[in-house]
Amino acid sequence: MGYVIAGILALFIASCIFLASYVVNGKRQTFEEALNWQSERYDTSFYGEAEKEDYTVQGDEGYLLHVQLLKAAEKSSRYVIITHGFTDNRMGALKYARFYRQLGFHCIIYDIRGHGENEKTFTTYGKKEGKDLALLIEDTRSGYPDLTVLGLQGESLGAASTIMSLRYHPHVDFAVADCGFSDIENVLRNGIKNMKLPGFLADMQNLGLMMRYGCSFKDMRPIEALADSSVPVMFIHGEDDTLIDPKNSQDMFNAAKGYKEIHLIPRAEHALSAIVAPEQYLGYIRSFLEKVLGS
Repeated sequence: MGYVIAGILALFIASCIFLASYVVNGKRQTFEEALNWQSERYDTSFYGEAEKEDYTVQGDEGYLLHVQLLKAAEKSSRYVIITHGFTDNRMGALKYARFYRQLGFHCIIYDIRGHGENEKTFTTYGKKEGKDLALLIEDTRSGYPDLTVLGLQGESLGAASTIMSLRYHPHVDFAVADCGFSDIENVLRNGIKNMKLPGFLADMQNLGLMMRYGCSFKDMRPIEALADSSVPVMFIHGEDDTLIDPKNSQDMFNAAKGYKEIHLIPRAEHALSAIVAPEQYLGYIRSFLEKVLGS
């Protein structure tokens, strides 16, 4: 009887770890795959033409991040750090870099931990990624002494990481969060519900995260980083996003303390707002920057 109980317990633990691993270790895109996806949907020729600079920055606990600077077409002292989403790589930042370069910004794009050229590791849905970004912000401030404006733009996990970085009170002038989650738990539970699977699987995922990865859902709540931040934030979300409910952005908008805006893009699914309505998107960024920067 003891062997049966031990076997059941071992199976339960293994199942918890498997479920947790499933959500933190998705199949990553190659640079070629990511760039091809972008190029099929808009003109990416600016990327090949842009002057670039590659370097590395130490993130949380010394984790090495691969970074690339896309220089503005003309002399500028304005910079923006763009953070891509889960399973993507820095090529995913190009859909936003095209806008910021039009507005005279140097664009810093990079691979978030476990993606692109970086060492393989699991995703923490903003816990470590937010600290990585905070350290990249510090490096950018010290590495570009000509800098007068520094902003952030993030998509999905990148948006969550952008918001999470605000808990470290970084010296930034603005942040744009596109289709981010307020907390990862609601996203996973909604996904399980949509697949018509039992809700307790989310609890098993959380237990697996604690046992195998040393973190839990409570560590993955970007909305909490907004409590004492005064950085101006613009939230953007596709109205037809079924992966991350637009309510996530609405909840974070409600929680933000400083200047804030929120814009929902009609007919846009997850992470497609900048593809579905590029002129509208650029207009939102331009207007937001005029209000928070005065130019």
